[in-house]
This record gives sequence, structure tokens and C-alpha cells, in this order.
Amino acid sequence: MKPLARSVFLLAIIEMLVLVAGFIIVTNFNTPRIFNDIGVASAIFTLITLLVLIFFFRGQSKEPASQIMHSLVAVSIKFLAELIFAFIWFFIAKKTGLSSVVLFFVLYLTFTLFSVLIIWKTVKGRSLE
Repeated sequence: MKPLARSVFLLAIIEMLVLVAGFIIVTNFNTPRIFNDIGVASAIFTLITLLVLIFFFRGQSKEPASQIMHSLVAVSIKFLAELIFAFIWFFIAKKTGLSSVVLFFVLYLTFTLFSVLIIWKTVKGRSLE
């Protein structure tokens, strides 16, 4: 299986696990309003991570100097897109309650850890020449 296809498959599994965990938490604590936030936030983080993975793996087929540039640009896109999403989430949508803030940062850390591990595993054995 190609690395991008495998990464997208793993990303889909992570998304499903997040939604199932969110559903279990919502049903146990009887807070149905939060499930909408979980669905929207996890979908946006999934789309950002998918965009980053596509850009990163597209650069892996190029020469080494271009690979490094694509890796840096992919991480920069991730940072900027999540910064814009945080601005929209907290200031425009006014999701400033404790549950919304904790939800945002748990999802942020989950999807960031996933993308960092995929990128690190891909470039682990390569030199920077």
C-alpha cells in the first residue's frame, strides 16, 4: 500500500475513533450539544491533516532539496490553518466554555501527534543532503 493511502486510511480510523469516543462521552455525561462540536472540530482537524499529508507526500517524490521544502511548507500550512481555525473557533464562534476549550486542545494534540508521527516515520532514515 502506498504511504499516502496508508496514512489516509489511518487518519480515517483516528477520525472514527474520535467520533466513537465522543459519542460514548456524550451519552455517559448526557451533553448532546457537545457532540456537534466534536463532529465539526474533528472534521476540520481531519481535513487540515489530510491537506498536510497530501502536500508532504507529494514532495517525497521530488529531489531531496524539494523534499525538505515540501516538509517545511506542510508543517507551516498545518500551523497556519490550525491558527486560523483556533481564531474562528474561539473568537468568531465564541466557543470559550471549558468543555469547548478542552475539546479543541485534545483534538489539536491528537491530530498534531498523528501528523508528526507520520512525517517522522517517513523521514526518519534519510539524510539532509
